Amino acid sequence: MARHVRQDDFITAVADALQHISYFHPPDYVRALGEAYRRERSPAARDAIAQIITNSRMCAEGRRPLCQDTGIVVVFLEVGMDVRWDAAMSVDEMVNEGVRRAYRDPGNPLRASMVADPAGARTNTGDNTPAVIHTRLVQGDMVRVRLAAKGGGSEHKAAFVTLNPSDDLVEWVVRELSAMGAGWCPPGVLGLGIGGDAEKAMLLAKESLLAPIDMHELRARGPRTRIEQLRIEIHDKANALGIGAQGLGGLTTVLDVKILDYPSHAASLPVAVIPDCAAARRACFVLDGSGPARLPAPSPADWPEVRWAPASAARRVDLDAVTREDVVTWTSGETLLLSGRLLTGRDAAHRRIADLLAAGEALPPGVDFRNRFIYYVGPVDPVGAEVVGPAGPTTATRMDAFTEPMLARTGLLGMIGKGERGPMAIDAIRRHTAVYLIAVGGAAYLVSKAVRSARVVAFADLGMEAIREFEVENMPVMVAVDADGNSIHERGPAAWRTLLAVKETKTP
Repeated sequence: MARHVRQDDFITAVADALQHISYFHPPDYVRALGEAYRRERSPAARDAIAQIITNSRMCAEGRRPLCQDTGIVVVFLEVGMDVRWDAAMSVDEMVNEGVRRAYRDPGNPLRASMVADPAGARTNTGDNTPAVIHTRLVQGDMVRVRLAAKGGGSEHKAAFVTLNPSDDLVEWVVRELSAMGAGWCPPGVLGLGIGGDAEKAMLLAKESLLAPIDMHELRARGPRTRIEQLRIEIHDKANALGIGAQGLGGLTTVLDVKILDYPSHAASLPVAVIPDCAAARRACFVLDGSGPARLPAPSPADWPEVRWAPASAARRVDLDAVTREDVVTWTSGETLLLSGRLLTGRDAAHRRIADLLAAGEALPPGVDFRNRFIYYVGPVDPVGAEVVGPAGPTTATRMDAFTEPMLARTGLLGMIGKGERGPMAIDAIRRHTAVYLIAVGGAAYLVSKAVRSARVVAFADLGMEAIREFEVENMPVMVAVDADGNSIHERGPAAWRTLLAVKETKTP
């Protein structure tokens, strides 16, 4: 007898799963991160991992998002050919209704990041729909759902190439990872798709990220297939790059490497790589006609006993009194605790500011960057007594093109984001005696606890991309690029790459 899957059961299961993964890390990711923390020897990377683990526990306890970027929803459906639907909506419509309910949940609203007319007006759809949906018809009488909420920082780093069959696949992957920088929020997982054609390889890479982390178990038993050999080889060579957590230099950049392959044309070797970030949002469930699926909550024992606290040696900075003379004394790699007022802004706000500056027009009332900092963030809406929801940094390189006019024409002292800056931005920072600070990507809820007040001051129509004024107290950051142009994202990985190379040559 065919199983009947009801419309509301399907929608409820999708919505519940998206809420679940917004605040619960998969236990396998938490265990892998705990192991990375235990073996890490880089103080900066170890501190970053401690913040991510602490944030993870806080989000599980508070049922609030792990990251302010609550992702683009990607769904892989396997629909049994014997399933009967009790539904008035199409499968895609049901998925999108589940997304809509999850992202508009008043108890834990998730940030809507999807924009329509992507090459034009880029208008936010308001509920994070539509999802990206891949459906297969398979044997059976059940519906298997695998889904992820994929952040923009890691999606930006996706890469594809068609190699010659004789080319070195591992060399290409390692070279691509080296060029990714830290905007994807390592440590995380690399997904690879090998074979098929261009779109098949990309799809395989994305799908591979839905599998549990098992590199430790694989290494313990040893590889049994060529794919497993590749996983270990790429994992080891990737970590030998010394990129480390948040790109600060360290032992662990990649927690696991996942690979799916497919037959390809004899003349080509298509390869795609997509990293997964520190949010690691994924889930799998099955609908068998008995009602909506329920995902089990992880146990508190799944988290390692790691509780981050700011270093006693951290420099305390009063943002309301800081001067350019003060900024000059800060050094790359130094930790700071910021208190006082700062402004926020990211892609869309920077575009509008640049247009106003180019037209010789004044900035909106309340937007005065003189001797102030701008925080690259698009926060989640607050709930209850919160003044702001999770508010972690966004990838700073997207603002590189705006850095010169912002520093030259607004009196801005510095910027706060995540990941490295490109040569153009670093040169502007050096020439204008400014500074670039980083907060930890993957610690959004932890960072938000430092925000004491928040208000929109301009561009309210941009939603999460509006300019806000935050008042913060002891907000943890690190100096990534100092006023002399020295970058921790260049210096840190280079030092650890050398140390790891020396260690390798001494290993018998």
